Amino acid sequence: MEQSFIAFLEDSIQKNWDLDALTDYKGATLQYKDVARKIEKLHIIFELSGIKKGDKIAVCGRNSSHWGVTFLATITYGAVIVPILHEFKADNIHNIVNHSEARLLLVGDMVWENLNENAMPLLEGVLLMNDFTLLVSRSERLDYARDHLNELFGKKFPRNFRREHVSYRRDKPEELAVINYTSGTTSYSKGVMIPYRALWSNTQFAFDVLTMKPGDKLVSMLPMAHMYGLAFEFLYEFCVGCHIYFLTRMPSPKIIFQAFADIKPNLVVAVPLIIEKIIKKNVLPKLESPAMKILLKVPIINDKIKATVREQMIQAFGGNFYQIIVGGAAFNQEIEQFLKSIDFPYTVGYGMTECAPIICYEDWKRFKTGSCGKAAPRMEVKIVSPDPENIVGEIICKGPNVMLGYYKNPEATAEVIDKEGWLHTGDLGIMDAEGNITIKGRSKNMLLGASGQNIYPEEIEDKLNNMPFVAESIIIQQTDGKLAALIYPDFDDAFAHGMNNDAITQAMEENRIALNAELPAYSQITRVKIYPEEFEKTPKKSIKRFLYQEVK
Repeated sequence: MEQSFIAFLEDSIQKNWDLDALTDYKGATLQYKDVARKIEKLHIIFELSGIKKGDKIAVCGRNSSHWGVTFLATITYGAVIVPILHEFKADNIHNIVNHSEARLLLVGDMVWENLNENAMPLLEGVLLMNDFTLLVSRSERLDYARDHLNELFGKKFPRNFRREHVSYRRDKPEELAVINYTSGTTSYSKGVMIPYRALWSNTQFAFDVLTMKPGDKLVSMLPMAHMYGLAFEFLYEFCVGCHIYFLTRMPSPKIIFQAFADIKPNLVVAVPLIIEKIIKKNVLPKLESPAMKILLKVPIINDKIKATVREQMIQAFGGNFYQIIVGGAAFNQEIEQFLKSIDFPYTVGYGMTECAPIICYEDWKRFKTGSCGKAAPRMEVKIVSPDPENIVGEIICKGPNVMLGYYKNPEATAEVIDKEGWLHTGDLGIMDAEGNITIKGRSKNMLLGASGQNIYPEEIEDKLNNMPFVAESIIIQQTDGKLAALIYPDFDDAFAHGMNNDAITQAMEENRIALNAELPAYSQITRVKIYPEEFEKTPKKSIKRFLYQEVK
């Protein structure tokens, strides 16, 4: 097949016409033919409202079948999709809609309640994604298209809509497909420009290394507004002909387990925290009783116990999967050693939004514990180090997965993509003789929320440092995954206001509450620790973060 991502989509819809495609868990199911029909209806709306090839269309809502339809309709039409994380605060969503110059916004109803159309003056319309209800229209053409949609669809396909009607345009490798914003605020947010070659290459990678077949099932729990969830819980599976179930609510462990038991997915894609929670809460306590510890020392019984534990864990994830792919953040080493000891089928990959997302991967049967795999097909990976096997250096990569650059930000682009086309990841690691990459640190400081959301501590610190009596701060992630704020107060200012230590402590707690009111749920601060002296700095006056990775 030609190197066209849209050709994958067209081929799958035609071949899997009568199969189930997208289900909102415990809700309605769309078959591939239903998805195709909805795509055509959105194309009619786009065309009649004057949307042109290359125009931007934003989508913001919880994962759902209609989120998927909106994505597919936008790119098959020739517009550029701008996915926005639904957990962003309203002003962040307004910022992204404006910065991307989106002409239309499709939203989930829960998101829309908090938005203000007057803060998004460039939009020509806002539609509810589940039934294309027009929430805001600034265009008579858009009004007409929505009011006469079924009539227009009937005229276009007078003898029923059939699979031979599915014929989409063909993308070009360097053409812009997606602008994916790395965070919500304009000061830090960068719109990653993802071309079609990157979508094609990531999907082809999944065809090469994964084993999914038409009719296989998958639970989508990572946010589709992030490339990890989008690429490997939706786009690849749709191109195969799989049946994708969306957890339309917050994916708590209880909901996830219920879904796994009901659906029995053929592949599990997850972030480390989900796996770690399950093992720490459900598995390790049973193994750490005194009697069990004795039994684990007896070789034959030990093997039987491990086999039983492995089977229990496999059943917890539905019992029907080939492997679990873990990505998005570093894995807890103790948990990883445990999984290896019971021969559990897991692997850890490595990627970033700027590579849409995959950089490294290895099948679980060949995966080296502690690593994040080897360079993915079509990607080159190097360590900038005099001795990459022993001396840590920056991980850089090159290949078709790499972005075009940051939208309207050539300076930031030049900082990360060098003249030879190498993307400088900002992550530090080593590479063994077989090519396995082990990450040793993230110079970018990014943290990961419980459901795979990116948390940028600098953004939170920026807000906190502007609050009363705060001199400087560091946001860290505690061992339970929750965030803590380490604060060095402005003691001079506080004492000048007649405050004692108790009053300063109270003021910092008030700051925490006020700050949380501005932050999405996944990046809330759960505790504050006051430091009596300034944080240690480098010669460039940046805080030595590595000295402050846990609350003392």
